[in-house]
Amino acid sequence: MSCGGLSEPKAATAETQQITQEIKSQLEEKESRKFGTFDAVSYKTQVVAGINYFIKIHVGNEEYFHVRVYKRLPHENKPVELTNYQSKKEKLEDLTYF
Repeated sequence: MSCGGLSEPKAATAETQQITQEIKSQLEEKESRKFGTFDAVSYKTQVVAGINYFIKIHVGNEEYFHVRVYKRLPHENKPVELTNYQSKKEKLEDLTYF
C-alpha cells in the first residue's frame, strides 16, 4: 500500500472490532438510535498523518454501514474519531473512499 492509497480489503480483526466499539456511541448519536448488533466485517486502511480505517459494520438483519474512522499517531494520545459514514449499504458492497 502506498501512502495515501487504500489497502486491499481485509477481514475484520480484534483491533478493528475494538475501533468499531470505540466509535459506536458516535454513530448512535448521529443516527439517533441504538444498535444491538455492531460487528466489524471487513476493512481497508489509508495511511495519512495517522490512519484512516474504512470499516464495514453489520448492525443487524441485512443492514450495514460503511464508516471512516481516523486514528491519530500514538504520540497525540487522542481517541479514534468517526469522520464520515454511509448508511444503507449491502453485505457484498465494496468499501471505497468516501
